[in-house]
Amino acid sequence: MLSFRKVFTRSALALLLTSPMLAAAEDKLAPPPAQAAPVAPVLDGAALKGTVVETMNSSGYTYLLVDAAQGKIWVAIPETPVKVGQAVTCTPGMTMKNFASKTLNRSFETIVFSPGLDQGTSPAPSPPVAAQAKEGGAGFSEALQAEKGAGRTGAVNDAAMEKSAGSVGAIVPSATDVNVNKAPGPDSYSVAECFDQAKELNSKSVRVRGKVMKISRMIMGKNWLHIQDGTGNPLNNQHDLVVTTEDEPTEGTVVTVAGVLSANRDFGAGYKYEVIIENAKVEK
Repeated sequence: MLSFRKVFTRSALALLLTSPMLAAAEDKLAPPPAQAAPVAPVLDGAALKGTVVETMNSSGYTYLLVDAAQGKIWVAIPETPVKVGQAVTCTPGMTMKNFASKTLNRSFETIVFSPGLDQGTSPAPSPPVAAQAKEGGAGFSEALQAEKGAGRTGAVNDAAMEKSAGSVGAIVPSATDVNVNKAPGPDSYSVAECFDQAKELNSKSVRVRGKVMKISRMIMGKNWLHIQDGTGNPLNNQHDLVVTTEDEPTEGTVVTVAGVLSANRDFGAGYKYEVIIENAKVEK
């Protein structure tokens, strides 16, 4: 009986001493708890307010690394005097992925092209549009102002003009000889349907077939197309659909574009679009 107690006591003591080591070993071997993937902040159409961490000038642009609520975000604006540590608010702009700056010889995984700083944060006015240099195409304001080259449809109403003189001035007049059938397949819409259903289609992928009426090349690294299919109400300027793309179709050809529809897209500087299709692929 005494021998049994000795054996039991030794066994219990050994178990007591080794248990913490076993538990520690199990903790080391146990995989870390799964973490949710970070969600990318929505930058398009959002003002970026924060502190300048880094800044540089190149080819008429000022590049800012802004420590904002959305994280540290690179922003490009027309060349403006800015200092590290300065508090700034960048007006809403267009986000570009994997943008390569030839003059800086570097690439930006994500960068926002903004029309400029909010007036309350800019220490000095931006240089005149005509004096802004180009990189990979026209500067934002300069290039968008060139959009006015096609003239203005006679049907522009005063309310629309007050709302957006820049984008309204870029509208191509309705072509009476254009009659293009709607693209086949799912997610296909006519120009008129894009405007009529803009609220429901906002942020959704769509396909639209139409004739390329005008191309404004390399605005913020994209080509801006104006397409028409013969539908849409010219009296409300809903006959002319703007599309941004890296592709370069021939003006006057009929194409199908596939991209994401945005409703009430405001790029600032007077360029607000009731409907625009962004980052589209062009199918011939």
